Amino acid sequence: MPAVAQDKPVTIEDVLEIVQRQQAEIDALRTELDATRQGMDATADKVAESEEKIEATGDFVESLAAAAPGRSKTSIGGYGELHYNQVNSDAGDSEEIDFHRFVLFFGHEFSDKVRFFSEFELEHSLAGDGKPGEVELEQAYAEFDLGNNIAARAGLFLLPVGILNETHEPPTFYGVERNDVENIILPSTWWEAGAGVRGNLANGLSWDAAVHSGLAIPTSGSSAFRVRSGRQKVAEADASDMATTVRMKYTGVPGLELAASYQYQSDPSQVAGDGLDSGQLFTAHAIYQRDRFGVRALYGSWEFDGAAVEAADADSQSGWYIEPSFRANKNWGVYARYSDLDAARAQDRFTQTEFGFNYWPTDGVVLKMDYRMREFDLPALSLSDFDAIDVGFGYNF
Repeated sequence: MPAVAQDKPVTIEDVLEIVQRQQAEIDALRTELDATRQGMDATADKVAESEEKIEATGDFVESLAAAAPGRSKTSIGGYGELHYNQVNSDAGDSEEIDFHRFVLFFGHEFSDKVRFFSEFELEHSLAGDGKPGEVELEQAYAEFDLGNNIAARAGLFLLPVGILNETHEPPTFYGVERNDVENIILPSTWWEAGAGVRGNLANGLSWDAAVHSGLAIPTSGSSAFRVRSGRQKVAEADASDMATTVRMKYTGVPGLELAASYQYQSDPSQVAGDGLDSGQLFTAHAIYQRDRFGVRALYGSWEFDGAAVEAADADSQSGWYIEPSFRANKNWGVYARYSDLDAARAQDRFTQTEFGFNYWPTDGVVLKMDYRMREFDLPALSLSDFDAIDVGFGYNF
């Protein structure tokens, strides 16, 4: 090795120093390798722990999914309303406060195609002998899907007539009291028992048809030929003569609803030969909402055949109203309503003008106030013309 011979001779100390440096490098590499292995072990432990958490979360979600259908199949809802009325007339003044309605809804889905709905009501807070109120079953029916756009129902249900008969929760309409046309001409709330079919067509058209129990209108006494007095409320009702109701509805334009209903009953008194032979109801309504402005209008009329009803000048009974409104914001709205009625009894023949406001502090709760002015058609009832102030509270959920 001639080249080495020319350099400084390598000693044993130099060799030992080289070996020590190499050993230190090896020890450092071993330390780094051990740290890496420990990190990998910790990472593996964390991965295993995360997998356990994910699996536990999945099991919990699956348990919720399994339990949720059982909870959601049955639903509960309701509504109620409190009224204060101050009426002033030449015949006398009166003041009254009344919890008019307390209602509970119960629904249940038996399957994707079969469901049940019911409505249970207490009127005027107290019911029983000598009490002013009633406990009533207003709905109890099952609905069956027959296809994508058609369903059948059977049981006790609200008839498809007018605006308020099917949708009458207090936050959904203006005025403390329900309008008089849909009280006297259309005797809302009006339910019957039977079977019906409903369907949806193209372009916003829908239809309803039902065969059901009918009215039993009295033909004598103070309520003779009064339609509202003919409701049997499916309480051991006389079913000698059934009735048929059909409706067409159009909602193909945003904010617009147009509907018309027709009902026929061959003997609306359920008594043959009493001078009330047949009855036909026709009603039509329009609802239009554009931005803050809205309007509702409804017309309803009955045509009866029979010697007795014609002699009493009650064979044609009708009424209509128009109601413009303005929603200032989500909380406040004002309205005005003009109604004209010509029904069986003298006290059911009048015109009425009213205006007022609704205040919705939150969804499902409403406070109301209105002022009414009623004038009767007959001069003999002029002393009964009245002005009234109404204040109300209502809710639904």
